[in-house]
Amino acid sequence: MAETQVLMERLEKAVIRLESLFSDSHRSIGMECGAVNGVNGGIAPYVEAFDRLLNGSVAEFLRNSKVLEGDVKIHAEMVRAAFQAQRAFLLLVSQYQEPQESEMAVLLKPISDKIQEIQTFRERNRGSKMFNHLSAVSESIPALGWITVSPKPGPYVKEMNDAATFYTNRVLKDYKNSDLRHVDWVKSYLNIWTELQAYIKEHHTTGLTWSKTGPTASTASVLSTLTSGQCLPPPPPPPLPPGPPPVFDTDSGKDEATTSRSALFAQLNQGEAITKGLRHVSDDQKTHKNPNLRAQGPPVRSPTKSHTPSPTSPKNSPQQIHSPLLELEGKKWRVEYQEDKNDLVITDTELKQVAYIFKCNKSTLQMKGKINSITIDNCRKFGLVFDNVVGIVEVINSRDIQIQVMGKVPTISINKTEGCHIYLSEDSLDCEIVSAKSSEMNILIPLNGDYKEFPVPEQFKTAWDGSKLVTEPAEIVG
Repeated sequence: MAETQVLMERLEKAVIRLESLFSDSHRSIGMECGAVNGVNGGIAPYVEAFDRLLNGSVAEFLRNSKVLEGDVKIHAEMVRAAFQAQRAFLLLVSQYQEPQESEMAVLLKPISDKIQEIQTFRERNRGSKMFNHLSAVSESIPALGWITVSPKPGPYVKEMNDAATFYTNRVLKDYKNSDLRHVDWVKSYLNIWTELQAYIKEHHTTGLTWSKTGPTASTASVLSTLTSGQCLPPPPPPPLPPGPPPVFDTDSGKDEATTSRSALFAQLNQGEAITKGLRHVSDDQKTHKNPNLRAQGPPVRSPTKSHTPSPTSPKNSPQQIHSPLLELEGKKWRVEYQEDKNDLVITDTELKQVAYIFKCNKSTLQMKGKINSITIDNCRKFGLVFDNVVGIVEVINSRDIQIQVMGKVPTISINKTEGCHIYLSEDSLDCEIVSAKSSEMNILIPLNGDYKEFPVPEQFKTAWDGSKLVTEPAEIVG
């Protein structure tokens, strides 16, 4: 395991160095040499096309992110690093034959790690004022996984682009009339995925095609590219010399290790005589033959052995405990990590305020007055009762949600949710229900002093009517 970890770390460093060695500023050097690691020609056309994407839409996104600064700028730098890792991978594809499946996982790890880093940053900054910006990036960055999709990677990127649009629409709603810098940011970010789809359609319509003439890709071959020195520009200047190394007695350490090994082999070479030093155990000292010993519990472990679980073991990693939160932060009501609370009430609401409800389980919240919007995110068995919402009520990534409208609400959106019951009032019957990737949704309409339940369709059929596609709910005949 230790050797594998070291090899993977070397590979990550190799990929980063490859990206810098074959950057645009050194492209002419590679072209003059005519061959890299046995592969004739310079940089492949599809790698050059990817460079144009980096220098175009990705660079524009970085510029717009720097203008907004803060968390958005930091997040954008992570996106840049992820695209650079993908560029390095495409370079490898153009020069090597397809590797074994086990090697492929290692080669993809740098990109996977960058995606994970981007998503973790968003999770750690849920209180950020730019949370919708971070969410748009976090939900769509898995599009870089198109390199593992075949035969049609393009639609996969389109799906991730749609996931980003869900959050960029929120950004536009918040800033389109107040700060156009955010509008420019949205346009530049979505343009990345639009151009990536066009790039895939032109160069990788059915998926990546590895080189047919180069060596088979492996961690060793990737590292050899770096060490061969063929057609590579001179390395950057060396870093400053490190401080003096710690003083330790190397010779004595070697002598002790050698002595220990010699003693061990000497013992093993005793043959049958090795058992002479063992003590005889009588029947009354054997647990399986003495019931009294079994009653005393398990034997005490030897103090010479360490039985401490590995710190990397998932079973022993402490589960992070969050404190329940119900507070007004600026214009946002934050209701988070509530457990088994059925008496939550917010009364002091204003039209300009919004509410964000996150990871609340087996709880109920009542909101009085009129508020701009409400979002329920990652909740389980949660109930919401509210008077009036002038914007939208959104349910995301949740399960077993119940919503009761006492007054009016124009739109309720349900996304990636299993189980959602909505009780409408007489005044809210004109409410629009928008759903995506959700199931077990029911709308309850007041009729004659009681509620009648109507299921929201989950299955649809689409047909061509001669001029356009027509989609309508599918009727399931029992």
